[in-house]
Amino acid sequence: MSDRRPPRTKERKPPRPLDPARLEELAVGYVGRFATTRAKLAQYLLRKLREKGWEGPRPPDIDPLVEKLARLGYVDDAAYALSKARSLGQRGYGERRVDMALRQAGVEESDGAPAKALASAGAAAAAIRYAQRRRLGPFAPQAVDRKQRDRALSAMIRAGHDFDLARRLIDLPPDPAADIESLNQSFRH
Repeated sequence: MSDRRPPRTKERKPPRPLDPARLEELAVGYVGRFATTRAKLAQYLLRKLREKGWEGPRPPDIDPLVEKLARLGYVDDAAYALSKARSLGQRGYGERRVDMALRQAGVEESDGAPAKALASAGAAAAAIRYAQRRRLGPFAPQAVDRKQRDRALSAMIRAGHDFDLARRLIDLPPDPAADIESLNQSFRH
């Protein structure tokens, strides 16, 4: 006969409901850890309210809290947009991909305009970086057939690049001596 006890099942305590002070602590902690936008912060706080519940004297009002943190400089949509545009551009993503990321983050048009201008100005360089990273066009190890070319063109378009720019880049023959700077100069004109 076995002397084993059944395993204990620990019952989880329900989460402690939020109050105004704990909601602000959550918001400050979130913006301290992550670069974010007003919209993303509001979504985070709403999710936490759904998960934990509310125990305040009146219904929670998230918008004034988000605006307070923006006034204090903890949340800056324009800076977030520029940072996101730089990051995506350095990884080789195009203007449409930057635009999509900013819309998903809830960046308003006025805050995102400088970031979109930055992405537009660096469109050729980003396309070249993407082609180099994925070994497409002049960076391909060998000549490609029609099907491979179409697949490469589709990849460039999914990465947010302009069709004409992507087509011109993909149609370049493989060149082991291809360098980014000379390609960048040729696509600027």
